[in-house]
Amino acid sequence: MAYSRAGYTLYFISVAWGIVVLLAMLRWRVVARIRNAAVGAGSNLILQAAIFVGLLTVITGVLRLPISIYWHHLSLSYEQSVQGWGSWFWDWTKGELLGIVLRTIVALILFVVIRWKARTWWLYFWFASIPLVLGLVLLAPWVFDPMFNKFTPLAEKHADLVSSIEQLTQKAGMPIPPDRMFLMEASAKTNEINAYVTGLGASKRVVVWDNTIKKMAPDEVLFIVGHEMGHYVLGHVVKGIVFGLAGIFVALYVAYRALQWSLARWGEKWDVRDQHDWAALAVLALLLNIIGFFGEPIGNGFSRMIEHDADVFGLEVTHGIVPDSNETAAHAFQVMGELDLADPNPSPLITVWLYSHPPLAQRLEFAHNYNPWDKGEATKYVK
Repeated sequence: MAYSRAGYTLYFISVAWGIVVLLAMLRWRVVARIRNAAVGAGSNLILQAAIFVGLLTVITGVLRLPISIYWHHLSLSYEQSVQGWGSWFWDWTKGELLGIVLRTIVALILFVVIRWKARTWWLYFWFASIPLVLGLVLLAPWVFDPMFNKFTPLAEKHADLVSSIEQLTQKAGMPIPPDRMFLMEASAKTNEINAYVTGLGASKRVVVWDNTIKKMAPDEVLFIVGHEMGHYVLGHVVKGIVFGLAGIFVALYVAYRALQWSLARWGEKWDVRDQHDWAALAVLALLLNIIGFFGEPIGNGFSRMIEHDADVFGLEVTHGIVPDSNETAAHAFQVMGELDLADPNPSPLITVWLYSHPPLAQRLEFAHNYNPWDKGEATKYVK
């Protein structure tokens, strides 16, 4: 509970600090000076974008670094992380460099679109965001994830698990090829256990952490895999993308309206001339941070819904394959809660605002009680 509550506190501090930092940089005209440096470097928009976004990202990243350092310190103190400081800082550096590259691309596209369509740029940029989002989801397993963790085919070290998974895929009626199952060597950095589905199209895959296999009984691992299969079979990645794009649409429109109001009220004080100014992108970043914070409960509510559906799928697909599948699933949640130091009783507000999954105690209780077979009821996903 202490570890979870520290995480809740740091989340809200981090959000507030990010907003304060951007506000202070605008108020003290630091953003305007960065804009001047970018424009003074020449007329090439790519160079201007790289300088403006690079400097802004470095400054805000360094100012937020103490919060990240303290969180890693807590993770080490509570024995959730085993990653040394050198390795951690290298991951942080890679993340910042990757962020500069991606944000520069996005900022350049956004800047050009704003100059092209002054009143409807938010709509046209949303159209541009569709291939950007799809590209990021497609490339993440191939390009971004391997920058931070090592992945190997699951069959290389756990052929027996792959064989057991094949029974699940046959029952589900949607085979997942063994070459779409991967093992992530998470134990090099963390003691936590997890698994997930990622990618799109040719990069779509199921990933199981090595800690999960080491610290859970084989039947419990099979339930966790069955849960992730649910995401795979039920198309949750695509549904998540559609939901996310809908959220981006709303956020961009609200940000467009709020930007006009903000510049009319404070633009002169911040030395942000108009929406065609590079500095206006920092105002947009501030507004989107605020919008994203208040939109968090909506996104997490959607996520908890599909996670619950995946729990149902996992229970149904393992029923009849592992002995006492309900007890197996419930114990898997118990193990996850204990090893990952999950809060056993988060408040309703924290659950609504921060939890992308149902609290583990609720999932454990559901696993015990879900039993359509003995009640003569129809199953939801797996016949």
